[in-house]
Amino acid sequence: MSMTVIEHIEVGSGGQASITFSAIPADFTDLYIVVSARGEFASDYDVFDIYPNGSSTNDTFRVLRGNGSSATSETDAFIRVRYSANNATANTFGNASIYIPNYRASAAKSFSIDAVTENNATQAFQEITAGLWNVTDAITSITLQSILGEFAEYSSATLYGITAGSDGTTTVS
Repeated sequence: MSMTVIEHIEVGSGGQASITFSAIPADFTDLYIVVSARGEFASDYDVFDIYPNGSSTNDTFRVLRGNGSSATSETDAFIRVRYSANNATANTFGNASIYIPNYRASAAKSFSIDAVTENNATQAFQEITAGLWNVTDAITSITLQSILGEFAEYSSATLYGITAGSDGTTTVS
C-alpha cells in the first residue's frame, strides 16, 4: 500500500526540542505519522507528547507497555510516546506509528499508537496506545514535543494522508 506524503521532517545537527507539522491540508480522511527518533537525554528512553493544534490539554491516553521482563498499563492526561535515548544501544533509533482517523470531523479525535524503543539490553519498551483528543476542531497542525531532552540529529517524522473511498473502504491517494 502506498500513501501520500504530506511532509517529511529530519532533525539537523544539534538536535531540536520538537517536530511540528503545520498547515495540514484538509484533502484527506485520515492521518498517519511514522517516527524514527533518538533522544539526547541520558537514559535508555525519552518520551514525546503529541499536541494537536498545539494543544496540551483535553487529551488522555491508555497504554499497554512491555519492558523486556514485565507488562504494565497506565492512563494519563497526555498523549505520550516513548523512544530510544542516549544510553540505549549506540546509533539505534526508536520507532512509532501514529494513526489518526477522521482528523477533520467535528467530533473528538482518536489516536492509535504502536511504538518501540530499541536497546540491546534488558530494558527495551514496546507499547500500544489508545489516545483521545476531546476537541471538535479539525486538526490543522501536530507537534511532537520531546519532554526530557531533545530529539537527536537524524531523528525524523513523516506525515501521510489517507483518503477513504466512496464505498467506505480506505484507498490511497
